[in-house]
Amino acid sequence: MISRTVLPADGGLRENETPYDIIHRFEKIPTKVYTSDSEAVKAIADKIVAAINDFTQSPVDDYGMEEKTFALGLTTGRTPVGLYHELAERCARGEVSFRRVSVYSLDEFYPITAQEQQSRNYRIHEELVNHIDIKPENVHLIDADLEKADLERYCAIYDKMASKIDLMVVGVGEQGQIGFNDTGVNPKSKTRMVQLSHNTRTVLSSLFFGDGNTPRMGITLGIGTVMKAKQILLMAWGEDKAQAVKDIVEGECSSVVPASLLQEHPNIAVYIDENAASLLTRRQTPWLVGSCDWTPKFVRKAVVWLCEKVGKPILKLTYNDYIQNSLGELLEVRGSYDQINIDVFNDLQHTITGWPGGKPNADDSTRPVSSSPYPKRVIIFSPHPDDDVISMGGTFHRLVKQGHDVHVAYETSGNVAVYDDVVLQNLDTAKELGLGDRYDEVVEIIKNKVKGQPEPRPLLDIKGAIRRAEAKAACRSLGLNDRTNCHFLNLPFYETGGIKKGELTEADIEIIIDLLHNVKPHQVYVAGDLTDPHGTHRLCTEAVFEAMARTADEDWNKECHIWLYRGAWQEWNLGMVDMAVPLSPEEIIAKRHAIYRHLSQKDIVPFPGADKREFWQRAEDRTQNTARLYDALGMAEYQAIEVFVKMR
Repeated sequence: MISRTVLPADGGLRENETPYDIIHRFEKIPTKVYTSDSEAVKAIADKIVAAINDFTQSPVDDYGMEEKTFALGLTTGRTPVGLYHELAERCARGEVSFRRVSVYSLDEFYPITAQEQQSRNYRIHEELVNHIDIKPENVHLIDADLEKADLERYCAIYDKMASKIDLMVVGVGEQGQIGFNDTGVNPKSKTRMVQLSHNTRTVLSSLFFGDGNTPRMGITLGIGTVMKAKQILLMAWGEDKAQAVKDIVEGECSSVVPASLLQEHPNIAVYIDENAASLLTRRQTPWLVGSCDWTPKFVRKAVVWLCEKVGKPILKLTYNDYIQNSLGELLEVRGSYDQINIDVFNDLQHTITGWPGGKPNADDSTRPVSSSPYPKRVIIFSPHPDDDVISMGGTFHRLVKQGHDVHVAYETSGNVAVYDDVVLQNLDTAKELGLGDRYDEVVEIIKNKVKGQPEPRPLLDIKGAIRRAEAKAACRSLGLNDRTNCHFLNLPFYETGGIKKGELTEADIEIIIDLLHNVKPHQVYVAGDLTDPHGTHRLCTEAVFEAMARTADEDWNKECHIWLYRGAWQEWNLGMVDMAVPLSPEEIIAKRHAIYRHLSQKDIVPFPGADKREFWQRAEDRTQNTARLYDALGMAEYQAIEVFVKMR
């Protein structure tokens, strides 16, 4: 399936007209940017397959000597999933054989068995090893089911073996980690047991159903060991890796960002998608690199950047501000600085609207949404049962109040994000009301859960029901008819019973197409998540885009516009925004109360990530900060603003 979560290009560096050395002059590692992770994966697979085939076509030693193998180092986590699937498919097609390949893993949790689904060993087998023609004796994955007394000797032996890797494939963490090599790592470190940092354990906690179950130790190849590989291919996908990529590719070579130490390797290349490349100089501030295509939206991006850099509102920018900050070409192309200021001010002002569905019988020539048809049919796609109110609850409320036919489609059940105690509390309430007594039965199910294994289906069904009831209550609080306009899609890719999800299939896409056919929307709101392509939000977004692409020739689709909202962790840069919906203090309270309806996610969020604030706090801080940014640029002062990017 083609990855479609890529924002449409609008201006930027004229790469075809700019010499290679100028484009890459800020980069200390050769870096290749691809439109999507799927394109990058194919390019990496090409390199790996070519290297293996070159090796295997060489003659085998005579005189009965043991057959040599091509040593391939394998990274772990979600980043390489697509690559491993691609390699398995190429092996199945006969394009490559792994008969003369040996594989080594980058890291492993400790202690953990190879049979536990969270283990790196298990995942590499599931994603790659079980699907290729590799000999069992050539699979050398870190064994973390050992006594501590044996670890030092084991690590020394493994390090010696892994020091002869021909090609090492590595991913990178959000802080620039390689494997479990965290900030401050010794550049000459070897394979060893390490204590996992607090940040690493927080990120990994979702795999283990909470911090308390997450291992505190791990085994990892050292930076020194990785550096001994003859060739290194580093890959990163998604906007959440953008800062790490910038630090690795353009920053100082320092153990503060462990992967930046790879700048010293003589044969390394970085492969990233557009989203992971978003903070590289040639993407973020391309006017510092070379000649640009100055479209109106790109001009706005540059001017907003300039305002932030010099600390001035738009209409106070001067000629010297432009000249002294490498924006002289903009003046040459678009004319006087004061006219640019006025144009950008008006452009940004026109993104602001109190009518996200369009204002009926109004002049819409400068409004982000057309006045007709009115009312509009709207679908808000929500990856989990609370993303709708967290991310765009105020706009949701406006659309309902202004008379539009609003539908909410909850793409996944969100069942794994409910604590067992919450289940028991709900069952106890039902018992006290005389509505049924399954309390003891469910206590027994919880007691018999197996650590690391998918949750029992009866328990998941109850958790899913809890989240559905909460979502319906939130919709009712915003004035929506929850019986007719709430749709629980329960996309199959999510229903694995564990944290590891499946891949999107035709079944997922068809469910969304059926809903689109039933509603025939004029507006579709989608989570604009540009992070890891194998995360739940991103998969949900890809599913909607795929469904929209397959119905592109239908009349309703030709008149339908896609608006991207953000989650609770990130916000759109104002240079990209196409619609900004201001919220009054009363609307903020209404949004907060809708979020409150999701009681299972309040106070004790199972997977909060590094941000420990509650969702309503994150949402309010985000929207209020956006309002402050608009104010700083010279716009009217609002209490809060929700912003959206128009996909089409």
